[in-house]
Amino acid sequence: MSDPSDPRDFADEPADDIDDDFDDLVGEATDLPQDLDSARSGETPTPDLAVIEAGSRTLRAVAGPPQGDPVPTRPEDPELDKALREVETELSTRWGETKLDPSVQRIAALMDVLGEPQRAYPSIHITGTNGKTSTARMIESLLAAFELRTGRYTSPHVQTITERISLDGAPISAERFIETYQDVKPYVELVDAREEYRLSFFEVLTAMAYAAFADAPVDAAVVEVGMGGTWDATNVIDGSVAVVTPIDLDHTDRLGETTGEIAGEKSGIIKQGATVILAQQPVDAAQVLLKKAVDVDATVAREGMEFGVVSREVAVGGQLLTLRGLGGEYDGIFLPLHGAHQAHNAAVALAAVEAFFGIGAEHARTLDVETVRRAFARTASPGRLEVVRSSPTVILDAAHNPHGARASAEAVSEAFGFSRLIGVVSTSGEKDARGLLEAFEPIFAEVVVTQNSTSRATDVDALAAVAVEVFGEDRVVVEPRLPDALETAITLAEEEAEYGGAGVLVTGSIFTVGDARLLLKRG
Repeated sequence: MSDPSDPRDFADEPADDIDDDFDDLVGEATDLPQDLDSARSGETPTPDLAVIEAGSRTLRAVAGPPQGDPVPTRPEDPELDKALREVETELSTRWGETKLDPSVQRIAALMDVLGEPQRAYPSIHITGTNGKTSTARMIESLLAAFELRTGRYTSPHVQTITERISLDGAPISAERFIETYQDVKPYVELVDAREEYRLSFFEVLTAMAYAAFADAPVDAAVVEVGMGGTWDATNVIDGSVAVVTPIDLDHTDRLGETTGEIAGEKSGIIKQGATVILAQQPVDAAQVLLKKAVDVDATVAREGMEFGVVSREVAVGGQLLTLRGLGGEYDGIFLPLHGAHQAHNAAVALAAVEAFFGIGAEHARTLDVETVRRAFARTASPGRLEVVRSSPTVILDAAHNPHGARASAEAVSEAFGFSRLIGVVSTSGEKDARGLLEAFEPIFAEVVVTQNSTSRATDVDALAAVAVEVFGEDRVVVEPRLPDALETAITLAEEEAEYGGAGVLVTGSIFTVGDARLLLKRG
């Protein structure tokens, strides 16, 4: 049977063989009768849709809880932890992720001496301004549900560097991370000696991910760009599917001052003959992306046209969706993530996986709906409206720009009935802190301004000055240390008599979320 992980293999097979192979794939992955028409008509066993539509508790019980915390902790073995810290220290001597040279010359040279590991498997490449990591996790979950071995590369990390590189849906172990670094280190040093500048932190991590995926080996890689697209270190792959999540203003000093200019940089991941999955975009961004697709003879599927969200309802612990994919509709999908933006991410992820399997092009059919439901029900996205404590409820969200903050504010209002919500905010210095605070102002009764543990954090006094302009002096509290800020916010939330209606939202940066997650002992 042809390898289902590479849809290009189907092109060389007769039509009848293609149908048989795809039916076999679905049958093996779901242990259901190999009759997709019967499955779509509801003749195979399915959960009671009436129960699903009435509430999500039954479906969540069937799917089972996520298998442990998807965010790893530090190694318990002191010697292993020491070895991992030594690797982290070596990596920290290189250019950080905020210092960039717009070129793929060095990473391409490294891939060459490593033997081009990134070409050992097909890839789905993801760019955009917001939603990349959540979409990547959904794609990974869907591919895994169809029994493909997956590799996922995302950034930045929430708590531990090893979470950036995942195999089979789980971050690689500290041992494997160290081994992979030691394997590529001689080649990194070789390229360092040849180039004007040493390879950066992100370039070395990218090479480690591609090498780990080839060594596994994986059937498919899900790769999130670090920044932009054209010159991003990840862009030495030729993704058979290119995904562009919503584009908005962020990193304007490097990517451009309009969404159209930013789209020009991000369009660099669209390769010759690829399938492009476009989330809803600003008009100027859409025009740029569509032009690039035409230039390289890529096939385009647009949210709202070829695929999208048909309906969504708030449910206990998430939402219930009906999605329209490239091959048809998928109903009764429980997504354990909050907000309309996550529903749209789910639609994009589903279309990307359909495209990967040739749905909508070679195959005019849907994927098995039970398998799709199971995959989405098991999706987790740490630090994205993640509830980590109750009484009062404490939520962590990695919104770090105005576009993301507006989506999060809308989602919190929709999913949680807070009568009093306190914000804890620390941003990174290069971000639009005013725009982010303005997005949250309507839903925060008060905001506690603080500073996370990274060198990139906005100075707390500078952030407080902006917060006072947005909220007014009476609604702003300043706590330079995050532990104190969390304690103060929880106290403020509890001041209201309606104890159950109080909440705390920690936001502003993935680094703020990571620090808070550790402090609240989630990891």
